[in-house]
Amino acid sequence: MSRESRFLSLVLRHKPEEIGLKLDGAGWVEVDNLLRALKRSGRGLSRDALEKVVAENDKRRFTISEDGRRIRAAQGHSVEVDLELPPSPPPASLYHGTARGNLDEIFRIGILPRRRRQVHLSCDAETALSVGQRHGKAVVLQIAAAAMASEGYTFHCADNGVWLTDEVPPTFIGFATNPLPD
Repeated sequence: MSRESRFLSLVLRHKPEEIGLKLDGAGWVEVDNLLRALKRSGRGLSRDALEKVVAENDKRRFTISEDGRRIRAAQGHSVEVDLELPPSPPPASLYHGTARGNLDEIFRIGILPRRRRQVHLSCDAETALSVGQRHGKAVVLQIAAAAMASEGYTFHCADNGVWLTDEVPPTFIGFATNPLPD
């Protein structure tokens, strides 16, 4: 991930005040305001450079509004926002990558969002593995998402394909059926 992409993630997900920005209730900020704030902070980007960062981000972390006037992080916020994503029926299974050191706690209390607003789940085990590897020796957990939904848990699919839910109780968590190598 580029230096610019990392900084945009920080500003649009966690610390907009770092450059004097305020996100609206759905996490949006005017692109022109973002570009001015970046310039004032000594991290200036042109509109073209910003669009390139957005387009080349491998995890599609950012969304530009249809009219091109606003930008936000697709998910992963620690600041209070409501992405206004409609509830969506999830696939039968989703996946969560984590460090092996977290397993005892996960199987005891479930998966909680911690510093984020919601739990992030992937559609495939490979993506979950790459997420889990950022936290240590990774393991991939399989989540019985459709079963959760049938019991009233709500799921949302972010603009970048990441599935979001408020929590995952331990009864819906198992190991991925095709264990991935160490």
